Amino acid sequence: MLVKIYTDGAARGNPDGPGGYGTILSYTDSKGQTHIRELSQGYEKTTNNRMELMAVIAGLEALNRPCEVEIYSDSKYVVDAFNQHWIDNWIKKGWKRGKNETVKNTDLWKRLLEAAKPHRMTFIWVKGHDGHPQNERCDVLATSAADGSGRIADEGLAREGRL
Repeated sequence: MLVKIYTDGAARGNPDGPGGYGTILSYTDSKGQTHIRELSQGYEKTTNNRMELMAVIAGLEALNRPCEVEIYSDSKYVVDAFNQHWIDNWIKKGWKRGKNETVKNTDLWKRLLEAAKPHRMTFIWVKGHDGHPQNERCDVLATSAADGSGRIADEGLAREGRL
């Protein structure tokens, strides 16, 4: 089954402000019917990159069986980590990059990799705020979650001592 996951993250006052993610899952069943599911969540204090990652994670974690997954994101951070094989190098180097610096958001990268295990994924970059309907909708979901009530704490950011 092919599932398309569209994602976006947002943070107000990055890196210390509220943020949120928006995710759309779309698949077409054997009868030709398209099914859409939207997900979003807001966080009290977070970063844009963490919200970009959470959007992908939420989409993958919502799947209940192995799928072929196309992930559409306007985040070069997320897309290039896979398409440019940065993540493979980070893992080989014990989650270090460049000048022996620790990779940021390791908790979420590990969670994403765990959620991805049963699936075959393809990452596709889309230009943000360029009229792509699903990307624009994900932006609305993400910013509404960032601005709305019901925000939760970003525990991983606090554990990393980045708040």
